[in-house]
Amino acid sequence: MKPMSASELPVKSPRPGGRALQKGQQTKAVIVEAALGLATQIGLEGLSIGALAEVTQMSKSGVFAHFGSREELQISVIREYHTRFEDEVFYPAMREPRGLPRLRALFANWMKRTSVEIDSGCIYISGAVEFDDRAGPVRDALASSVMTWLAAMKRALVVAREEGHLRADVDEEQMLFEIHGLILALHYEARFLKNPGSIDRAKRGFDNILRLYGADAPALAASKSTRSIKNIKE
Repeated sequence: MKPMSASELPVKSPRPGGRALQKGQQTKAVIVEAALGLATQIGLEGLSIGALAEVTQMSKSGVFAHFGSREELQISVIREYHTRFEDEVFYPAMREPRGLPRLRALFANWMKRTSVEIDSGCIYISGAVEFDDRAGPVRDALASSVMTWLAAMKRALVVAREEGHLRADVDEEQMLFEIHGLILALHYEARFLKNPGSIDRAKRGFDNILRLYGADAPALAASKSTRSIKNIKE
């Protein structure tokens, strides 16, 4: 049988609505991008269909067609923020060796993003202020994103302990609490109080935490104790 030429091959019909669907997704992405930019400046609560229509130069009905409600818009912004946070903070650190190198990379990336957000604002922190006592899907989406990130940090602490880089008796929950506290304090000190040197103090705080919970901490403590006893005897 003579093979068919390219011109004779059957042409596969495009999926009905495929191009329209792709265009719709692109338009939605543009709206989410604009909404994310607004949310970092005025907060999630400040988002509105009208404000986005003005920023994107679309009609209110056009924006509403992609987000059935303001609540859905806010949740979409939270998800997009979380995706970008993971891309900038989490995934690059996963290329580092397990244990302390990876933990250091996670915190360094977190600090790098925090340093940028001192000017633009952090949705995790501003959102917590806006929705801390308001039950509903937006608060749930925000809390879920933060808890997912903190769970990843805790896992990094567990791995560092398993690798022998942290004390065997370390309390990961307590250590995570102290590390998270550094980031929250940095935002308050640098963004609200405008205190110079806040970033360096946060970095030193992290080093202090590692010294306190590091695998060599008991050895250092025992060494100091031995020297003290020796000095008393002498």
